[in-house]
Amino acid sequence: MRTTLRPRTRFGALTAVTAVTALVLTACGGGEPADAGPSAGPTGALPLKGEKIEVAAVWTGPEQENFSKVLKEFEKRTGATVTFVPAQDPIVNFLGTKIAGGSPPDVAMLPQVGAIRQAAAQKWIKPVGPEVRKALEANYARGWRELGAVDGTQYGVYFKAANKSLVWYNTAAFDNAGATEPKTWKEFLSTAETISASGVTPVSVGGADGWTLTDWFENVYLSQAGPEKYDQLAKHEIKWTDPSVAAALKTLAELFGRPELLAGGTSGALQTEYPASVTQTFTGGDRPKGAMVFEGDFAAVNIAQTEAKIGTDAKVFPFPAVEPGAAPVVTAGDAAVALKDTKGAQALLAFLASPDAARIWAAEGGFLSPNKNLDPAAYPNDVQREIAKALIGAGDDFRFDMSDQMPQSFGGTPGKGEWKALQDFLKNPRDVAGAQARLEAEAAKAYRATAPQS
Repeated sequence: MRTTLRPRTRFGALTAVTAVTALVLTACGGGEPADAGPSAGPTGALPLKGEKIEVAAVWTGPEQENFSKVLKEFEKRTGATVTFVPAQDPIVNFLGTKIAGGSPPDVAMLPQVGAIRQAAAQKWIKPVGPEVRKALEANYARGWRELGAVDGTQYGVYFKAANKSLVWYNTAAFDNAGATEPKTWKEFLSTAETISASGVTPVSVGGADGWTLTDWFENVYLSQAGPEKYDQLAKHEIKWTDPSVAAALKTLAELFGRPELLAGGTSGALQTEYPASVTQTFTGGDRPKGAMVFEGDFAAVNIAQTEAKIGTDAKVFPFPAVEPGAAPVVTAGDAAVALKDTKGAQALLAFLASPDAARIWAAEGGFLSPNKNLDPAAYPNDVQREIAKALIGAGDDFRFDMSDQMPQSFGGTPGKGEWKALQDFLKNPRDVAGAQARLEAEAAKAYRATAPQS
């Protein structure tokens, strides 16, 4: 069990941060709109005027644009100047370079639990202050708070979450084939065959991005092996050569081993990047390149780049249960952490923990907040509202993306580790034993490299 430790910050600095944060967040209470503006003191002064804050994240395109709107609101309320710093993936390597050069950003958005642990072990990140903890306790379920803590010390604020147990589908293609939403893996394969018989390839897979394949594996594994095994594998307490892994890979092979069910076949899937896997599902009317695409709620951002309308042309169903009654709920998320112990960094973290900050991006779509006090009305359509309600309704009963809990060299690096091993498996799904051996060899190497030195 984790216990909250007092942050390693001097009392005077805490007092200053508390005062600033109280001013920033005053407009966050009482149901005021997100653009209520900064809450200045009696003199009208902005609490962080003149403060410069750098925020690093790997987001690009619409995600970067929408996050920038959140940062603009923070600037408006505080008078601070916030600069977005584009980071390369894996972001831990990017931050290491910045720190070595003596120019770390003030705040970074870390997309993996493993990255938070690694950054904490390197002493790169600072514990949150009391106002941030207060906001977290008021707005977040225990499970989300614990994901941002390491050995009892709170470092992260999960701002952007994801429900990664969803399958989006082209309603015209489904209607044309006479297909219905499947609830089980067996029904999913049957639905794929029905759609294939109508002349449309059923499943679009973004295999050029290895992280999508880890999501396929995790949903199958959680449903088939169960939460206890999932937690054990996530911590490498059981090996990737375990029979439970073989069973999950064999289940995946029931789809991956049938190239006629994959958009572009095996080679096409391996050459398709994630954004294209979504957009090609929702272009071409009832004759798209693929009728279904598996991925999280954030696929809405890519769907918005097509003419398809969510809720009519594009609908969603939960990832099918491999075992009866065992529909998986796999989540992910991006956590804000402070790399500098400044009042600006702490105030920004406190703002990101508020419903007001979440409301800004939620209105733009392609975003899911773990903040339980965000009004579902903030989301732009019923589909996203239902996805958000399901995430909040799960409370602590969810499992975080397994690859994001692992050392980044294994679970979060393009062309290496789990990503590469599963791409090789997609290429040759008959070689289950070979895939397991490669996964275990890479995992063992990564865990040895990150083990504490005695």
